[in-house]
This record gives sequence, structure tokens and C-alpha cells, in this order.
Amino acid sequence: METQGFALFDTAVGRCAIVWSAAGVTGVQLPEADDEIARRRLLRRFPGAVAGPPAEAAAEAMARIAAFLAGAPDDFTTLKLDERAVGAFERGVYRETRAVPAGATTTYGAIATALGDIRHSRRVGQALGRNPWPIVIPCHRVTGAGGWMGGFSAPGGQRTKLRLLELEGALAADSLPLFAAAPPTP
Repeated sequence: METQGFALFDTAVGRCAIVWSAAGVTGVQLPEADDEIARRRLLRRFPGAVAGPPAEAAAEAMARIAAFLAGAPDDFTTLKLDERAVGAFERGVYRETRAVPAGATTTYGAIATALGDIRHSRRVGQALGRNPWPIVIPCHRVTGAGGWMGGFSAPGGQRTKLRLLELEGALAADSLPLFAAAPPTP
């Protein structure tokens, strides 16, 4: 079995964590109340991961995530992710979600439609709830129909989701689906 490393690192929103393998970034974790809770949660998600100095690619990812959480724009599309533990449907969901630009939102239904069937909206939400790379795969940019914020499985729940959207400027009334301009009536 391949060894995975992990490290905790400081950001403007608290101490995050990153997990990596030789194939790329395996996971990202948003801040917990303290380091011990963060380590326990991380090891539940990534059993066998070993704390240590980050590989070069992981150190770059840490720096970019920290800069992003301090307000610097980054779409993270050049970060190499280790997707081997993720199924084909989830990879599709994450690919579509990764394409949503900062400052914008989309819906679970729009992603399901892009993947071929709006009836998979709930499945999209479940995949996003298991997203191993929050921030890098910006699941916080996905809302329910009509602007409903939906759940957010990261620590802090919806409050964290709203904070991330605010950081990106996506909370301007005209940028959320609920307040999008209605099409003109004929």
C-alpha cells in the first residue's frame, strides 16, 4: 500500500490540512476546532496517512490554498489530484464543479444535467458531500434550486459555505440563483 503524507498548515480561516501521495493531492481538510480534532478526522478519512514534511507539490498546494483563503484568486486547475479512490460519477461531478468560476454559483441540478440526467441531482449533492478536496473542488459554489444553500459537510456547515462565497464575492444579490434576473416576459 502506498504511503500518504499529511500536514496541517495555517490559513486566514484557521489551520487546514492536506494529504498527498506520489500521484498528487489526495485530500484537503478545512479547519477544525483544534489540531487534535483535525488529526483524528483526517485519519478517519485517510487511514494510514503519516504526518511529515510536505512533498514539493503538496507544499505548493498549501501555499496556494492559504493565499486563496486570504483573498488571492486561484482556480486550482493546475493542482494535480490523486483521484484513484474516487468513482467515475464522482470524478464527473468534481470536474463540472471545478469549472465553476470564483464569484459564481451553480446548482446540483445544473451539474446533474451536464452529466446527462437532472434526476441525479441528489446523487450530485451526495458526491459533493464526500468531496475530498474542498476549496480545490469548490463544492461551496453549488447551491440548491432557487438559491437554497444546501448542506455543507465541512466544519462550520452552511456558515463556512457562506463565508467562502463571501470571500469570492459570490454573495452579491445578482450573483445568486435566487436573485438572478428573471427572463423578460414576452
